[in-house]
Amino acid sequence: MEANQIKMNFSNAQIKWGVVDDLIKKSNKILLTTHENPDGDGLGSECGIYYHLKEIRKNVRIINYSRLPDGYHFLNDDNIFEYYNPATHDSWIKTVDIVMVFDVGDFARTRALADLIKKYNLETINIDHHPHPKKNLFSHNIVDLSAAATGCMVYDYLKYSRKNSIDKKSLKGIYTAVMTDTGSFRHSNTNEKCHEIAIECLKNDIDTHIIYQNIYENSNRSRMKLMGGVLSQINYEMNGVLAWFVITQEMITKANATNQDVDGFSDTVRTIKGVEIALMIHEKSEKFCRINFRSKGNIIVNDIAKNLGGGGHAFAAGAMVLGSLSDVRKKVLEATISSIKKKQMEKTYENLSR
Repeated sequence: MEANQIKMNFSNAQIKWGVVDDLIKKSNKILLTTHENPDGDGLGSECGIYYHLKEIRKNVRIINYSRLPDGYHFLNDDNIFEYYNPATHDSWIKTVDIVMVFDVGDFARTRALADLIKKYNLETINIDHHPHPKKNLFSHNIVDLSAAATGCMVYDYLKYSRKNSIDKKSLKGIYTAVMTDTGSFRHSNTNEKCHEIAIECLKNDIDTHIIYQNIYENSNRSRMKLMGGVLSQINYEMNGVLAWFVITQEMITKANATNQDVDGFSDTVRTIKGVEIALMIHEKSEKFCRINFRSKGNIIVNDIAKNLGGGGHAFAAGAMVLGSLSDVRKKVLEATISSIKKKQMEKTYENLSR
């Protein structure tokens, strides 16, 4: 697997979709995958390109490390999403011509699939809108930091590649990707392209309200019970600029919830008046915690996540941090507060210098 055959790209104007198209056309067996604990952007991007590849008669499968989250089963009417099982998948995966990986941010986030890709020296195309280290294990990098969602990039590729209009099932996936990664078109990354995609979806009779209801209005009682516990113990620092909360395995068990149920909690806490950054510290086990940052857009957080071994977007980032809950909480809070103070001082100095 020769790394970085295509130079990393950072704007749509520079992306060579023709090169991607040639790679796909010369491949027969194609594996699509995304990161562990997949979200709407990764799943929607996979769905968006899957139906195109089926139409052009490729032997294509979507195989993900994690199970399909409950709120996204509306994308799976044709049972296109598979949950990785070594016994049933390894023999097929080792014979694929190319692996298309969506929205990962980090090659390792495909978990066991990353090990297979390395083991069988498989060629890979990385399509993403997250920052990546210069040294990575992808064969071909198509990265657009300006894209609101990876789904926007899939849309651009399909517009380039197809003579016919985009299939309705593909549009359903693309709309899901764009809607979820823009916070239902509310976040600062929402741009004209996002609305152009939404308009095309509406023109093609995509039931956008049904997609929204499936994802955001489909919480079970256990999730709501867990959220109630979280909202009752929010902590505030720096005059309310930082709001943070902890989710323990005990809290999840008590609410009869799952680790998946915590998704979106940081976004809810971020809506509190005066809060600039919401921080979730989720105890995944006795040995490590998942950290999640959400910023309203005035304070960058992905540098904090990067220093903790993670990464992400400027205003939405995270990390997996080794250590007990008490140790991780202390480490993460100190790093976050220190970073915020430094940025506030820099901003004050900048204003005084004008």
